[in-house]
Amino acid sequence: MNINAFLLGLLVMSVVTYLVRAVPFGLMQKKITNRFFCSVLYYIPYTVLSAMTFPAILTSTSSLHASVCGMLVALLLAYKGKGLVRVAFSAALATLAMHVILTCIHEFL
Repeated sequence: MNINAFLLGLLVMSVVTYLVRAVPFGLMQKKITNRFFCSVLYYIPYTVLSAMTFPAILTSTSSLHASVCGMLVALLLAYKGKGLVRVAFSAALATLAMHVILTCIHEFL
């Protein structure tokens, strides 16, 4: 890769990233008091994290069925208020178990 093109791309990405974060600070002079807008801003990090994580969950294994099984176990345990380590471990274990079951079924057929 051409070093000049790389440096130009790096500069453009840095400026764009900085502007996206700096412009709101320059435009907002007072504290935001609108409840709706505050709630939208509150949930943005969770939304972005979910949007990045969900596709990775479904493509984490070679079997979509095993991935969905692990995701459903994680959602159920998280809904019941279990801790992060228990949810993650149980989801991984359910995914592994389903993958082994599906592999055994596929070999016997």
